[in-house]
Amino acid sequence: MQFIDQAKIEVEAGKGGDGIVAFRREKYVPAGGPSGGNGGRGGSVILVASENLQTLLDFRYKRRFVAKNGSRGGPKNKTGASGDDLLIEVPCGTAVYNRESDELIGDLTKPGQTLLVAEGGKGGLGNKYFLSNRNRAPEHALPGLDGEIKTLRLELKLLAEVGIIGLPNAGKSTLISALSAARPKIADYPFTTLIPNLGVVRKPTGDGTVFADIPGLIEGASQGAGLGHDFLRHIERTRLLLHVIDATSEDVVGEYNTIMQELQSYGRELREKTQIIALNKIDAVDKENIDLEALASELNHLSFAPVFIISAVTGEGLQPMLQQIWDTLDALNVKEEEEVIEVLGIGNKEI
Repeated sequence: MQFIDQAKIEVEAGKGGDGIVAFRREKYVPAGGPSGGNGGRGGSVILVASENLQTLLDFRYKRRFVAKNGSRGGPKNKTGASGDDLLIEVPCGTAVYNRESDELIGDLTKPGQTLLVAEGGKGGLGNKYFLSNRNRAPEHALPGLDGEIKTLRLELKLLAEVGIIGLPNAGKSTLISALSAARPKIADYPFTTLIPNLGVVRKPTGDGTVFADIPGLIEGASQGAGLGHDFLRHIERTRLLLHVIDATSEDVVGEYNTIMQELQSYGRELREKTQIIALNKIDAVDKENIDLEALASELNHLSFAPVFIISAVTGEGLQPMLQQIWDTLDALNVKEEEEVIEVLGIGNKEI
């Protein structure tokens, strides 16, 4: 299955049904008066977040969606039937933008969450609506209103708590395969990961946490170089970044600075996200000539983030790193709860 995380679609809500002109024509009912019914409402276009979809691939083949029109009114004051709403399923994590104004219309992050993107037109009024003391036999009605037409841009941003970032060939794919059941492509050349890979890592309590292996970033990624620009958006929703650095590199600190500069250039507070650093591939390091502890200390001093010396291949150092990830996520949960309490003003109240 292809991973498509952007799509452009056009949605058109249904037109409201026309009101009609009609009069009562019944035996023994003289001067029956107007009886033209109103038109029905046009159907609206509604997006629905679904757990069953993981990509926007469907929108590559169908890009125009039209809801049903409302029916015209009927005689004897009958209102026309409303057009059926058109429900369009999208993956959880889809952000919806107005393509013309670039305004964010909504963000669908939870299963079953809905978003009205084009409202159906109102039905026209029948002639019964225009009855008055001055006009006892109105002979005009109103047409239904057109439904909204919008061009939308859909962006899928993966829902993962931990984002694994780093330069190409840092060992990110090997790491996520070691931690979870994910089986991404692994090879000894750069850019083997062309799409984000998701893996569920089990906590000691049995709960699952989603990790996302983000395709390798390079210098200039925030301006479109390499693959990074297309996938930096997937880091936005993560709560914690696991920054993987190749310990066999000739310039470990330089690699760290390259990634941080790209996060800074991209904006959206990516650089401020909580990080844990993994100094990977220690199984391939010449430990007689490279002081891993000194490298870790230098990175810690530079980033103020905990640094772990690991090998995704042999599993060395993975458990202490995972424990730090669980502890950090728990701390972030507590912090977020406290912020909610403070915003709602429900703390420190006397009972």
